[in-house]
Amino acid sequence: QVQLVESGGGLVQAGGSLRLSCAASGSISSGNGMGWYRQAPGKQRELVAVITPGSRTNYADSVKGRFTISRDNAKNTVLLQMNSLKPEDTAVYYCLLRQNPYTYWGRGTQVTVSS
Repeated sequence: QVQLVESGGGLVQAGGSLRLSCAASGSISSGNGMGWYRQAPGKQRELVAVITPGSRTNYADSVKGRFTISRDNAKNTVLLQMNSLKPEDTAVYYCLLRQNPYTYWGRGTQVTVSS
């Protein structure tokens, strides 16, 4: 079993920054992908950013140039630095870990951006 715990969400004004952190624990093997999705009220969960074990990254077009994902394999953590935040970034942000054949999810952390 794998557990994911997110932290770092909160309320910020438009143009501000937040950093999300996700710590994984439990039966973790090497070679897993990690990342972040988000879900706004009334919308489907969507990709924000993912990172491979070798630190290759992929971002949603809406966050490119503003968000940066990184990972620390020794600590089994993944970070999401969010800059130039916009009201449309308001959502619950979920951490995920892909360890074939399973995908594990955290419980989510709320990010609210006020205009």
